[in-house]
Formats: sequence, structure tokens, C-alpha cells
Amino acid sequence: MKKQISLFLLLLGFNFVSFGQGDGISFVEAPWKEVLDMAKEENKLVFVDAYTTWCGPCKKMTRDVFVQPAAGEFFNKNFINVKLDAEKGEGVEFANTHNVIVYPTLLFLSSDGTLVHRSAGYHTMPQLIELGETALDPSQSLSAMTKRYDDGDRAPNFLYNYAHMKWEVMDGSHAPIASEYLKTQSDWGTDENRAFIFKYLNDTKSDMFNYFVDHKADFETQFGASKVTQKLEGLLNSVLVSGEEKPDLEEVDALLAKLYPDRAEKLQSNYRMSYFRSQGDRENYAKAAVNYFDKFSDVTADELNETAWTFYEVIKDKDMLKKALGWSKKSVKMDNNYYNNDTLAALYYKLGCKKKAIKAAKKAIEVAKAEGQDYQPTNELLEEIHQL
Repeated sequence: MKKQISLFLLLLGFNFVSFGQGDGISFVEAPWKEVLDMAKEENKLVFVDAYTTWCGPCKKMTRDVFVQPAAGEFFNKNFINVKLDAEKGEGVEFANTHNVIVYPTLLFLSSDGTLVHRSAGYHTMPQLIELGETALDPSQSLSAMTKRYDDGDRAPNFLYNYAHMKWEVMDGSHAPIASEYLKTQSDWGTDENRAFIFKYLNDTKSDMFNYFVDHKADFETQFGASKVTQKLEGLLNSVLVSGEEKPDLEEVDALLAKLYPDRAEKLQSNYRMSYFRSQGDRENYAKAAVNYFDKFSDVTADELNETAWTFYEVIKDKDMLKKALGWSKKSVKMDNNYYNNDTLAALYYKLGCKKKAIKAAKKAIEVAKAEGQDYQPTNELLEEIHQL
């Protein structure tokens, strides 16, 4: 039946099915080749909303933006509109071909499939219209700007605007353009250039980063200390959480020393615990933890308890477990709460100290009752202890 319907539509001159939301944007549902043929026939660009089913901003744009009459009027007139799930069907190949890594990614392509313009992230209706207008402008689209750059245009204003356009793609491709712009500037310390650096800085190995850190006080004056701290923490996190690659420990040490010279040694030691734990290297994790708590006394009860509990879960060496037991006792002394007492009971149990384990477990349950907390896990532990 489905093939018969498709043939019937073709005989009538319709080779697609469209779906939309009322007077909003009408999205074509058809194979990609047919979409391009349609764009060629109507002399239009193709607008693609590359989305995923789990993407919140994608759903919000579909619900709140694409349905608006003004969006429908503009996009239905000027583009062939398509929604592609980047994790299904033709959307997978499309996303790989066009390096779609952020959702939603909004792309504009010519009828031969050449990228003309793109942006990423949630757009309000006015922002979406502006994006479409830029795509239609042969002098302002991303493809036009890229051609100017490839042809050798290095005018400061052009580089400034091109860096912003590349930044909106959200794939990191703006960084070399931003660097080139700053090379045209004799004074990086103007309000405009500091704003440029603050917005586009994303690489801790760049001259921009060195300038940012060396002139931190000036940036705090312009943007506020809290925003500068957030920026620094974001940059640091981009190094510490580097996808599939293991962060270089020496690089991390140098970065922490540059960012936090007054407490770098402690942060470096603490990071080694996190690093080896994330790598599943239990032996080096245990050594790093012992080194950290032996070396630094200004630690919190939560730090002690969390590490002691991790030792209970993954460490078998009795000497190491005894170290964890000491941290657990210290955490209880600092903060006599349910979780700390429960960890202490668990460590006593793992070390075979039945009486002490029972006593700590009962104490944990007593505290939990007083605090109105669920203590079922400790009850289950207590049952196991009694079987020793």
C-alpha cells in the first residue's frame, strides 16, 4: 500500500510529503536526494534542523519557535525545510559529513549539497529569522566569508566578524581566526579586545590564555570576579575532561600552577587521585590518596569519607584499608553524620572487625533515625556482619 501511495503522488507531480505545525515552518519528509532536486527545481536553499530525540533545546525550538507564523512565512517562502535526526537513517551520514556535534545544528545548503551557512544551539524566532536572512545574503553567509578568508582577506573588521560567525558554529573552528584578529591589534587591553578575548578564548595553550591569566585583574574589573572564575574553571575543565584522550599530568600540573599558584601543590595531588580513579588504576589511585591525606591536613570530612568509601569498594590490600579506616574515623570526628558512620562500619566489616563493625553500624542507624534518613543499606550491611 505504501508503494502504491508513493506512485500515486508521483503521478500527480508530488514527490514528497511535508509536515508542519499549523502556520509554522513546513518540513519536507523525503529522501535527501529528492530534497536537493526540489531545491534545484525551486531555486531555493535547503534549511536543515539537525536534531536528536534527547536534545532539550531541539524540542523547545520545535515546540516554541518553528510553529510561529512569522517563522513559517519566512522559511516556507525562502527555503526547502528539512528535519534530520542525527542518530537515525540518513541523518547519521549527514551529521558525520557536516561535523554536527552540537544540537540543534541549523544548516543551510545549496541544491548541490554545498554548505552555505550554519549555526548551532537554541535560537529564538527573531534570531532564527536573522540567521535565515544571513544565509540568503551572498556577501554575509558563512560560505562567502570563508571564500574571502581563503582569498587572503585579513582586514581587522573582517576577521573580527568572521571569528564571531565561526564561533556560532560551535565546533572550535573560530580559534585560529580569533588569534589572527588579535595579531592585527597593537593593544589587547581595550575594552573591546578584552571582551573579544573573554568570549572567544577556549584554548589553554594559546597566547590569548596567557594574556587572560596575566591580566586577570583587568578582566575582573570589566566582567566581575565570579565570571572570570567561571571562565577559568571552564578552561581548566576542558583540559581535565578531554574526551577519550588521557590528560597529560605534567600539562595539568603546569596549568594548575599558573592558575592557582597559592594552592597548586594540593590541587595537583588531589587531581592525581581523580585521574587514576577515572583510569581504573587502583594501585596508583590508592598511592595517590595516601600521599594526599598524609601531606595535607586541611581536608574536609566529605573528602575523607568519599575516599574511604571508595577504598571500601575497590581496594583489597589490608594495609591500604587500614589507612582508609583512619580517614573514616577522622571524618566521623569532624562530622558525626549517618554517611560517615556507615562508611566506618563498612570498613570495619571488610577488615573482619565484627564487634566494631556492629557498633559503628548501630551508631549509623541511630544517627539516621535522628536525622530522618533512610538507613536500609546499613540494615543490610548489619545482616551481613552478623554472618561473619
